[in-house]
Amino acid sequence: MNPAIVPAYTTSRPRTSKLVSSALAVSFAALLAAPVPASAMERFFTYTYEPETMPAGVFEYEQWITSRLLRNSTVGQENYNRWEFRHEFEYGVSDNYTLSLYINESLTNFREPDTHHHVSDLVWDGISLENRYMILNPADHAIGVSLYLEPRVSDTEAEIEERIIIGQRHGDWKWALNLTHATEWSDRFRKREGEVELSFGITRHLGNNWSLGIEARDHNELPEYQKWENTAFYLGPVVTYKRDRWWATLTAMPQLFGANFADDADGDRHFELEGHERMNIRLIAGISF
Repeated sequence: MNPAIVPAYTTSRPRTSKLVSSALAVSFAALLAAPVPASAMERFFTYTYEPETMPAGVFEYEQWITSRLLRNSTVGQENYNRWEFRHEFEYGVSDNYTLSLYINESLTNFREPDTHHHVSDLVWDGISLENRYMILNPADHAIGVSLYLEPRVSDTEAEIEERIIIGQRHGDWKWALNLTHATEWSDRFRKREGEVELSFGITRHLGNNWSLGIEARDHNELPEYQKWENTAFYLGPVVTYKRDRWWATLTAMPQLFGANFADDADGDRHFELEGHERMNIRLIAGISF
């Protein structure tokens, strides 16, 4: 999902970075101090879901941190960086159905090139309820298939996201492909935007603890469903480290190319920097109970 872009007139809050640092410290301390689980349900990609669901009765906590870096002065956002935080509480309702509750926040920073004013805004982005249902178990079929539905709501916006998830494991190799559509209502529910995304990941297990692979995604925006406004393609490495107590997966994806079909709002012929960034980085760490 891609929360709405914070406008340039957002109120400045220079101390929000300290609040975020404290929140991260508390989150990771809770993660490491949690009781030892019987087994970890690790994820091998951070932008692409895998078809497997949580076993019935298993509970997992996951901490998400996403960094979206660099736009340009043409769109009025120099030194742009946006940090998105998701606290996920995941439960296996049955062997085929997993339910997750998310608490979402974000911190956006940039400088206005005309006024040199620094904008820093910490926002509560609402709660989400993720539903994943596995139709075909990859352990029993040629490929695994799951369906995904996630509504999100806050005091000023809402979103609903759907995915078709497929994937399989072949020896030490594992891959997954997601077809994603989302609709977001922003500006106190007065504006609507569609999003279409294709994401793919493939990884190889390197022994008992490490996995290394590649993840890719192509993200597109459709304001009011009236025009195909832009596209941005990202590609980069993904690495997973797992232990009996916990696991962590990190993806770093630069934008390789992008385009704005509506106009040249960002003044860049090679990248799309109005609704997307030059670099996306995501870390997910989890522990099972």
